Amino acid sequence: MENPFSLEPYTTKERFCDREQELMDIVSLLTNGSNVTLISPRRYGKTGLIFRTFDTLQENNYTCIYADIFSAQCLEDFIKILSEAIVSSMASDSLIKKFFIALKNVRPLLSYDPISGAPQVSLSFQTDSQKTPTLKTIFDFLEKQGKQIIFAIDEFQQIREFKETNIEALLRTYIQQLHYVKFIFCGSKKHLMADMFTNAKKPFYESSRTVYIDRIDLEKYKAFITSLFKKAGKNIDDDAVDFILDWTKRHTYYTQFVCNQVFAESSNKISLENVKNVASSIIRLEITNFIERRNLLTEKQWQFLIAVAKEGSVRQPTASAFLMKYKIGSSATAKKILTTLVEKELLLEQSDLNGKNYSVYNVFMSRWMETL
Repeated sequence: MENPFSLEPYTTKERFCDREQELMDIVSLLTNGSNVTLISPRRYGKTGLIFRTFDTLQENNYTCIYADIFSAQCLEDFIKILSEAIVSSMASDSLIKKFFIALKNVRPLLSYDPISGAPQVSLSFQTDSQKTPTLKTIFDFLEKQGKQIIFAIDEFQQIREFKETNIEALLRTYIQQLHYVKFIFCGSKKHLMADMFTNAKKPFYESSRTVYIDRIDLEKYKAFITSLFKKAGKNIDDDAVDFILDWTKRHTYYTQFVCNQVFAESSNKISLENVKNVASSIIRLEITNFIERRNLLTEKQWQFLIAVAKEGSVRQPTASAFLMKYKIGSSATAKKILTTLVEKELLLEQSDLNGKNYSVYNVFMSRWMETL
């Protein structure tokens, strides 16, 4: 029996849980001419939601393109990744040929990864001055197709890491001229994405509508998990599902991973004890990775992480009560540690109407640290 709890970002509509309101919002915005900024913590299901959106849009004859630019370090990397994403979306060799003709000034070459079969595009730039016109050529080519195109660029905040300056302004200039091409700008670093799109001094200010992803509703998630087990011929006790959702804090990736392992390790009747055994096994296998992260931190930073893990989440990490309880030191020290751990993505910073709260980003690591 195939494991219904896939660890891929997206497989089918039937194995995609909820996000109904977010899906409707995104589709409505895109089909009515708006670009969309999609923000969520890492591994909350952002990429899965993108592909679920693509499913709906493709039913209405939209062409959808996805590019993950997390690995891009410069404009040349960015152009290469966008080009490969475009080629991947093309249904015919003749269209690929037209695209390459448009890029003829940089002599594009196409090859395929021998393992994955994914297209690989190499571009030969004679001078740096060719790069920005090539980026414009790419967008112009898409616009000239005369078709409705949705281009999702994942980890969009990465453009701020490029060695070239004014990339945001350059992209904004090119993108605002497009009529047929709309964008989903996705990112997991909330403070950077928010600054890019809500800061009036930045080029992308108010150029798109923002959609935030939060945790999936508890009851909907519980019903979804129970139904997938049932469809596969397995019955899982209610208290076992409750434990999974509590232990993983409804963080999408960790919930999916636990369910995947429970399905793989269990018989047709799944109890709370079965699930707890799987959770213990997961922690045992991850301990080496956690210790490696420990070696990259100072003693104070490590103790701060443990303190947050033991609390579950912390709203006032520089308050005297918290500092004294865990012997962290002064509020100035705590603030410096907090900033560092958020930047390293070891602490997750989230906001609501009551202010900011902080938790250990890796849920499995957090559960392990609670026991230290």
